[in-house]
Amino acid sequence: MSRGAAPGGARPGPTNSIVDVPGIRVGHATRRGDGWLTGVTVVLPGDDGAVAGVDVRGGGPGTRETDLLDPRNMVQRAHAVVLTGGSAFGLAAADGVMRALAADGRGLPVGGTRVPIVPAAVVFDLGRGGSFDTCPDGALGAAAYAAAADTPPILGAVGAGTGAVAGGLKGGVGSASTVLTDGSTVGALVVVNAAGSTVDPATGQLYAARFAMAAEYGPLPAPTAGQVAALRRELTAQATRAGSVRAQPGTATTLAVLATDATLTKAQCAKLAGIAQDGLARAIRPVHTMADGDTAFALATGDRPAPDPAAAFALLDAAADAVTRAIGHAMLAAPSVNTPAGSWLGYRDALGSTAEDTRGQDEK
Repeated sequence: MSRGAAPGGARPGPTNSIVDVPGIRVGHATRRGDGWLTGVTVVLPGDDGAVAGVDVRGGGPGTRETDLLDPRNMVQRAHAVVLTGGSAFGLAAADGVMRALAADGRGLPVGGTRVPIVPAAVVFDLGRGGSFDTCPDGALGAAAYAAAADTPPILGAVGAGTGAVAGGLKGGVGSASTVLTDGSTVGALVVVNAAGSTVDPATGQLYAARFAMAAEYGPLPAPTAGQVAALRRELTAQATRAGSVRAQPGTATTLAVLATDATLTKAQCAKLAGIAQDGLARAIRPVHTMADGDTAFALATGDRPAPDPAAAFALLDAAADAVTRAIGHAMLAAPSVNTPAGSWLGYRDALGSTAEDTRGQDEK
């Protein structure tokens, strides 16, 4: 059962996605077929970038430029955040985004040039398309940058979520947003590729469902006893097929990007990124394992005033919930996928549901 609207009149933004934060754009680049099942997702703030923070909790992360986001260090703003498949090989995608930003004259002024600050993090999807040699590169990163728009991002098996798997079911990209009572907005975008499960095995329902705002997930009838039993069998079979791979460090990972139009310091952005991990913990069990590289970024555009203590409390609360809700949207939008390497059921297909998500989703 969802808890409905948030206390105090907070509500989802107009598109219920991260682009409800003014100035934020999202771009996907996706590769499927001929051994491919991977992609890149780019989150772009405005031309001057955004104050940024990061929090890494997983035991096997694959990241780039996260040390720059430490509040003790000099650089204050990031010009893009790159989420990519391909495990550590996929970090090459950030180079394409960096070069595209530089060509557009965006970046940190250094001497007579500009150096774009492009933090990045990866999910493990190697081999899921049938080949271990198919990984995102700079060209795919540049394609995601070129595709960035302020329209609601496609959800499901797209971009960095193309090859994602979550607890044996198909994972993917999800997003959600909240407009707070003071008028500020916080939005989340996630890539769900977890070793743990997003589904309560006792009920067959998504852990995220109880955090839904109003009817944002659409009609979600309670799974029947037969559906729950079938889902348990499927998850057990997937876990058996995964075997020892799931226990290896870095073979999973859920990524999150939070954005807000509030004015925050770099230290406050680090705190915002940390609260995103609480959102993961509400929707995935177990989470932050040695098999995961769970990493969260936070961006503050500064278009609205700095929050007072009460508003900052509300912002952090809404941010964690937005991440949880985005995970639910990722699982509801993810279609079933079949490749030479295997088959992964989408959550809706696993329950035999014909209900549709209320927002755009990737082609099945």
